[in-house]
Amino acid sequence: MVKNNVCVQKVVSGRLCIVFVAAGLLVLSVSACSGENSPEASTVPENPADVTTGGETAQEATTGDETPEKQFEDFDASNFGSSTSIDNEWLPLRPGMRYVYNGFTKEDGEKIAARVVTTVTDLTKVIDGVHSVVLLDLDYSAGELVEAELAFFAQDNDGNVWRMGEYPEEYEEGKLVDAPAWIAGIQNARAGIAMKAESQLGESSYSQGWAPAVEFTDRARVYQVARRTCVPVDCYEDVLVMEEFSREEPGAFQLKYYAPSVGNVRVGWRGKDESHETLELVQVGQVSPETLTKIRGEALELEKRAYKISENVYGQTPPAEPLGAE
Repeated sequence: MVKNNVCVQKVVSGRLCIVFVAAGLLVLSVSACSGENSPEASTVPENPADVTTGGETAQEATTGDETPEKQFEDFDASNFGSSTSIDNEWLPLRPGMRYVYNGFTKEDGEKIAARVVTTVTDLTKVIDGVHSVVLLDLDYSAGELVEAELAFFAQDNDGNVWRMGEYPEEYEEGKLVDAPAWIAGIQNARAGIAMKAESQLGESSYSQGWAPAVEFTDRARVYQVARRTCVPVDCYEDVLVMEEFSREEPGAFQLKYYAPSVGNVRVGWRGKDESHETLELVQVGQVSPETLTKIRGEALELEKRAYKISENVYGQTPPAEPLGAE
């Protein structure tokens, strides 16, 4: 039960939205923002790719499974003048923003509750010569933490957001089982594009990062544009749907739905994706300064472990610093 709620009223897209501030987190209420008649507002569909959007028909790409010739993107560290100011329309990453997703995955045919909490910290880290924003991702399966990850992003002068590396810790029954880190510039890993400044149907896919040492070869391309989708937080128009895939899992595609000025609001799948992961954005907002301080501490604790566990990769990087220290 939430205690000491502060209720604030504001208008969102011409409708009254109730915002609760609790435990240091700004939470958009489900009932006020998603719409009473929204078919997608209350449950995660089995496959969001099959949801009827209503209104105009979404434009959809014709896609294949072929791997483009270009394995990784051309990266130029000199093209990052204000790399930690990430204001890309589809993937804005402002320090202190927290995104919470609920949904399901499948394991051996069984439906498992999933929850993902992503927070943009106020830390930066120099990777391959570029100051990068540090994100803390926490993944839960059936209420148990199964992965904690530090992820690093930077925006170039053209507005493209780059994925600079990741340090994930994977757990089983509370015990660390793997930490397949990759950092651009180390062990032949290359930075990739997380989101272009402008994306169009029919464009070739692009690398989201290239790290053969840990078999990270994710790619992305536009799957649909002008989509409408509803999640518990709100209903969104002009949504961009990207499909992500890897040569390590041929025929499997993860779909990510991006709302303008918000970011990722839904995750779905198509093809041979065995996990059948579906997620909806259920909370989004700026955390309090006190909560951000706590999250910073958690991220630094994870980094401290990373230096010991991943000496050959993460151990070759400089320490993360507070935003503005660069």
